[in-house]
Amino acid sequence: MRVFAGLRGGVSPALAERDRIYLAGLLFPLGVYGLVLRLSNVLFRRGAPGLGGVLMLLRSELFFSLAHAAFWAGAFAAVRGRFLRWVVGGLFHVVTGLVVVLKTVAHRYFRETGTALDCHVIALWLPRLGQLRSMLTRGVPPLAWALLAAACLYTVAGPRLLARRFGRVRDRGGGDLRRARAFWDVAFGCGVLALWPGHLPAGWGRSSARDPVLHVALTALERLAPRREPEAVRRRPAGVRLRGGSRRRNLVLVHLESTRASSVTPYSPGLRSTPFLAELAESSLLVERAYSAVPHTSKAAVSANCGIFPPPLQEPVEAAPGGLEVRGIAALLGEEGYRTAFFQSSTREFEDFENLAGNLGYEDYYSIEDMETGGFERANYFGYEDEVMLAPAEGWIGEGAGEPFVITYLTGVAHHDYRPPARYGIVRFSEDELLNRYLNCVRYQDFFVRRLVEQYRRLGLYEETIFVIYGDHGEGFGEHGRYGHEDVPYEEGIRVPLIFHAPGLLGGGRIEGPASLADILPTVAELLGYEPEGGEGRSLLRPVPPDRPLMFSCFNRDRCLASLRGDEKYIYHYGDRPDELFDLSLDPAERRNLARKLPRRVRQRRGELLSWYYGRDGERWA
Repeated sequence: MRVFAGLRGGVSPALAERDRIYLAGLLFPLGVYGLVLRLSNVLFRRGAPGLGGVLMLLRSELFFSLAHAAFWAGAFAAVRGRFLRWVVGGLFHVVTGLVVVLKTVAHRYFRETGTALDCHVIALWLPRLGQLRSMLTRGVPPLAWALLAAACLYTVAGPRLLARRFGRVRDRGGGDLRRARAFWDVAFGCGVLALWPGHLPAGWGRSSARDPVLHVALTALERLAPRREPEAVRRRPAGVRLRGGSRRRNLVLVHLESTRASSVTPYSPGLRSTPFLAELAESSLLVERAYSAVPHTSKAAVSANCGIFPPPLQEPVEAAPGGLEVRGIAALLGEEGYRTAFFQSSTREFEDFENLAGNLGYEDYYSIEDMETGGFERANYFGYEDEVMLAPAEGWIGEGAGEPFVITYLTGVAHHDYRPPARYGIVRFSEDELLNRYLNCVRYQDFFVRRLVEQYRRLGLYEETIFVIYGDHGEGFGEHGRYGHEDVPYEEGIRVPLIFHAPGLLGGGRIEGPASLADILPTVAELLGYEPEGGEGRSLLRPVPPDRPLMFSCFNRDRCLASLRGDEKYIYHYGDRPDELFDLSLDPAERRNLARKLPRRVRQRRGELLSWYYGRDGERWA
């Protein structure tokens, strides 16, 4: 009743005419701007919902705009006097400007990832603002920058000019707390309605349908709450130990950045993106179903090098001093007299790989800062084309006077923002421009691997070397409404190529799997004649049970978990969207969600997954 009593008679007794024009001059364009951004996001995704679904997805944005407007109307109605009005007016502009910036950044983030921006992501990326800026501003046309500049200018001066031009000079208002409380009650009610998502269309989560400002605020509150580490973090697996050893061969790990299995020819014969890898696979051990436990570069490096499930935390703990309690393959073979080096075609700041390589046990480390880049193209916002590594790596190999070595090549061309070098031309693989650029980046990596193998042949090292070629994670291109990799638990995000090429030791062959990147270390150790003990991986030279369970975690906090048992895959979204259950033998593209038809099975799989991740605390999630 207080709301209606406070607003009876209209807003004019509580707000001066100039105040009404002033507020509307900024809040109305802001409301329209937010709705346009949300509508463009809805239409951007594949399979846009019908009219009812679109309206439901606009709901949170609309109610937030109403709440924002009512709050500031109450603030202007409550104050009287020049000084307080200047203070409230200043706060109004600052807060509204921050809202515009946050909505714009969240819009760009959604367009690049298909997921909602939250406080956890902001906290992670603020120290690396340069990389984030490049991602968000890529592809923005000059006209958009001009419009943004004009909008900023209008935000600062426009409302005041409108109020002076059309408002009455002697019109006064303010100082009515009863009316102010009425406005604030309306703001509270609209805010509550903005938080309630309603019935969302299929494929949309609560976080992506919620107004971005509210979502960031809610996740900020979550960040302040005390949180125990998951059991998957507290668990300290025993590191791999090596016994025996009879072969002293060089080991080359080719870490293919952002390379999904479905985008390379050995796994998709109809796609001629990587003909050399297809040729190499004929005389190699190829794993049909290999997975990355956490779809993130540094996490995959830990799995591949250390034979364990990586720390499933958003924070890059593996690169911190003492962040790894187990030894990697470089450290293990270094104790056996091997030289070790890590090369990457990107800046050392990328994923803090300089420190991570040290934690993994590599004695020598080379980033783009240590290489001659003349004649090489930039491949993304933090690196150059991968062939820049070949010459310095050859120089390092030559310093060893025939000593065995372990060397990792971390490629970078296939990473977002997908700028394929022109060195080998551009091929039309897809009508989707973004996907086509990505596939051309994968094609470039194939040329890099060819040049690498040819280099080892020329140096007389080919027959003495074991090559392991693997993807660290995949990439999504809207197949399930998501882009990039960090929060893509579907096959396009976590299924990767894995090829062991060992001349004289392995012939051609394929194994079904399922396998994890953690299996690389024990497999290589056995190829070298060692008996590996400990770790969480298993040698792929021995039979792999087809129902072997594998667990996965998204990179960003509390986004998703997944598990695979046989052909049955389960995905848990923390209540943001319904659970998913797929039969990959019949539905490899993960289009038919069986969760509603098999509720008992879903509860069982959810309990298993959450108990593994949270330990006994998983019971409260299930």
